[in-house]
Amino acid sequence: MAPPSIRTIRNCRLEGAGGEWDAVRVPRSVGLDALAILGGRSGAVLEDPLTAALYWFIAPGSRDDWDVPGTRILAEDAHLVIPPHRRTQGPGPHWRVCPGDDEWVTEAAALQAALEDATGPRLGAEHFG
Repeated sequence: MAPPSIRTIRNCRLEGAGGEWDAVRVPRSVGLDALAILGGRSGAVLEDPLTAALYWFIAPGSRDDWDVPGTRILAEDAHLVIPPHRRTQGPGPHWRVCPGDDEWVTEAAALQAALEDATGPRLGAEHFG
């Protein structure tokens, strides 16, 4: 059973990770590229302009195999400020990709691959030996 959410300012609520989802914190600059790579395969994506980060939601336990430098997993004992489902602009946290009625989760392997592609060598940066 998920813990109750706590209301915060402007109709947002504070929700704990580790129940129905874990979250992946990604720097905004990398996250925007990863979002473009994922396209329609992305679940809900939360943007927090204060921390210049995007957050993806993954299935609990998916973090066990997570190994993407520059990202951070939020699981038990971590919380996110969740805006109303259709808030797509700030100020404050808002959705880059709005959550569905009951599905927020992005498949962890797809997210990891998109992040690796987003942080990989850029065109022309390859070295040939």
